Amino acid sequence: MAGTLAVYEFFAVGYRRLWRASIFGQFISPLLFVVGIGMGVGTFVNRAGVLGVDYVSYLVPGMLVSVALQLAVGESTFPVFGHFQWNRYYFAMQATPVSERDIVAGQLAFLVTRVLLAGSVFLAVMVAFGKVHTWWVLGTLGVAVLIGLAGGSATMAYSAWIKSESSFAVLFRFVLTPLTLFSGVFFPVAQLPVWLRPAAYASPLWHAVELSRQFAFARFDLWPALGHAAYLLVWVVVGFALTRRAFARRLSS
Repeated sequence: MAGTLAVYEFFAVGYRRLWRASIFGQFISPLLFVVGIGMGVGTFVNRAGVLGVDYVSYLVPGMLVSVALQLAVGESTFPVFGHFQWNRYYFAMQATPVSERDIVAGQLAFLVTRVLLAGSVFLAVMVAFGKVHTWWVLGTLGVAVLIGLAGGSATMAYSAWIKSESSFAVLFRFVLTPLTLFSGVFFPVAQLPVWLRPAAYASPLWHAVELSRQFAFARFDLWPALGHAAYLLVWVVVGFALTRRAFARRLSS
């Protein structure tokens, strides 16, 4: 634990000095997105009355976990690659009693802190817009942590494996963007063509969105909820194992 805490402290101290640079991307931009989509497009959706709730209330639980995933992926791409390729911080850490397991665990622990900060701000925005319907909504922060760890750990493994930062274009264009658009964040997956739905159901973000909405409306369906949580936990465990392996290989090369 001492090594993990040391790595966590390293990233936390750095963020304390640079947090202002992340305000727009992590806090203001999602707010503008909710206002623009939720209150713009939402006006037409509400007139149709197809969701059973107003569109902003439907949108924000999905947006919260989507922002958590985007944050986790963003923090696990160029920063992680840079610590290997450019500033070589990971190699400096390895020269101390810190192991690759400590490095991975400390990085992910710091990622959880970032996700919780962004999620808390998002919840505050929900309160300001009067879109909090139950105290169970606090559970959405736990879901945000799960999807952040699931996406972040898998992306860290990818970042440790690639040799050029140009490979991130593939990740952003063909993985992250489709996940955001077709995982039920903006509209029910049932609206997708039948042949495309299985891909959406396989997405960890869809499971996070479904679980987040259960907490947001306190409408729990026990077995599906447990299934969603278990699926995300599998991603976390497998992602952590792959990241440890990728870090060990990269640090020994």
